[in-house]
Amino acid sequence: MVEETTAELLKRRQELTDALADAPYDLILYLERAIVHFDLVYPDLAAGDAYRALLLTDEIRDENFEYHEEALKACQAYTINPCPGVLDHGSLIQDLGPVTNDGGEQAHNWLAKLASVRCFQILSSSLLRCGCLQSAMKFCERGLGVVPHNKELLQIKKDIEQAARKRLKLQPGDLVEVNNLPDRGIARREVYPWNTYEPDRFSEQSLSFLNQELAKFAPKCEVRVSELPVLLNGGSGAAANGTEAILTCKQLGIFAKEDIAPGEIVLDEYSVLTANNRHKESTCDSCGTELPPLAENSKAVSCPECYDTIFCDDFCYEQAQTQYHPAVCDKDVDSIAKDPDPQDIDQSLYLLLLARLLAMAEHQGLHPLEVSSVKYIWGDFVSPAQNSSSNPSQAIYPPSQWTLPFSFRYNIATPLHILEKMDINIYTTLSRHDIWVFNTAYAKFRGTASARKNPRDGRPDVAAVHPFWCLANHDCDPNVTWEWGGRMVLWARKTRVVGGKEGGIKKGEEVLNHYCDVDLPVQQRREWASGSLGGWCMCRRCREEAAEQATKKAESEKK
Repeated sequence: MVEETTAELLKRRQELTDALADAPYDLILYLERAIVHFDLVYPDLAAGDAYRALLLTDEIRDENFEYHEEALKACQAYTINPCPGVLDHGSLIQDLGPVTNDGGEQAHNWLAKLASVRCFQILSSSLLRCGCLQSAMKFCERGLGVVPHNKELLQIKKDIEQAARKRLKLQPGDLVEVNNLPDRGIARREVYPWNTYEPDRFSEQSLSFLNQELAKFAPKCEVRVSELPVLLNGGSGAAANGTEAILTCKQLGIFAKEDIAPGEIVLDEYSVLTANNRHKESTCDSCGTELPPLAENSKAVSCPECYDTIFCDDFCYEQAQTQYHPAVCDKDVDSIAKDPDPQDIDQSLYLLLLARLLAMAEHQGLHPLEVSSVKYIWGDFVSPAQNSSSNPSQAIYPPSQWTLPFSFRYNIATPLHILEKMDINIYTTLSRHDIWVFNTAYAKFRGTASARKNPRDGRPDVAAVHPFWCLANHDCDPNVTWEWGGRMVLWARKTRVVGGKEGGIKKGEEVLNHYCDVDLPVQQRREWASGSLGGWCMCRRCREEAAEQATKKAESEKK
């Protein structure tokens, strides 16, 4: 069999996506697209398609489900010929047993059962390739519960156990307990080949729009094209230590149009793209700041339709009503992902930012990636060619160039659950709510979202995306510092971090922000950058400090 080229697979993917727009409840189309996504080395997207197909098998088998009639109608053509190619896989049909092809209820249920096992195969295999071992094992075991002797599922289970033993450093006799398996994986972080929503950020039209908006928050600044050092994957090599030429790339940045004095406010920005992971916490639903005391003359305002939703004042209430709140008002979304376990705090905040973005898009009638709060944010993406260099059918570990944190719960299951709570049909709105859309939003959030710790216990509980604040590029010797308390405020530093030089920003200089604690040593700063931005920071300070450490290490080894 001749392998399909990437171009052929992308063409087939588009054909299947178009077909799903016309037949959104056709689970076979989802399974076919899942396989194409897997062959394109997008196991995360394959898992998303297989999960939607799995949900549709439940819709077929239970007449009380919301889309039962639509899913049943979509599968009728396949019950006449009950073995479409995507289901005729290995020994699966033989393992499941014979079926009548009378086109009746028995045939429908058999097809749904067969398709569900195929979903378990694709889900477990795909999640394994992403490194989400616990979810992969659970779906694998669900499949084996239906077909205990299926060769593919048994092999996948062995592969999961092998990956678990290596990651957990288990001894040969140690048992692999499913609840102890790691479930945080990695996916590709890129501008997908079919993503038509990324604007030409350097065009005159984009810069004109951005500068018109920036004038509202930072009248002494302008958005211009900046040249930045390329982040290094893993930080290895002499270039990481500043001893070789540095590769650069173009990004947007913020520059001073006139001198800005030390201590002067550079930017004062308001955003409703916020998240709070504490249930019933006393923070404004719109801007995320602490609510004023709820006394008789308090400025706080409650939503008249959902009384538990409270805003700072009339301004925040009006901003919420204009930008997002009607999409979630009285929809029972408030409790999702709240009060998470400590190890899930960061994931819950990013998920809740995604939920807010989905509400903004729904209320404003936009595709999520067209919402102005995220449209012009760059997610520090890796090229598709570099990301696809590893064949997932020949590996059980995600390659090192993949940098987007990924899990079944936070990237697939819970976002779809949130949409269902918002009364959004997750099948007919696939073009707006595909898994790649969620991944792209997450890529934009990571490294640009700011977070605030709760003073009572020090846990991060509020996060926000301020699109102009994050256009000010990161540097470990920043010329500004910031504080977020309802509004994101940037001040010109009175003194610089390196050398204690006098602060302030001269006309024409770039505004250099900081997204991490710049008092950390270089190795920890670079580890942060690798997790949030996708590579080691290559600013001058990092290169010089790394070079100094390398020199000291070399001298020590000579002794």
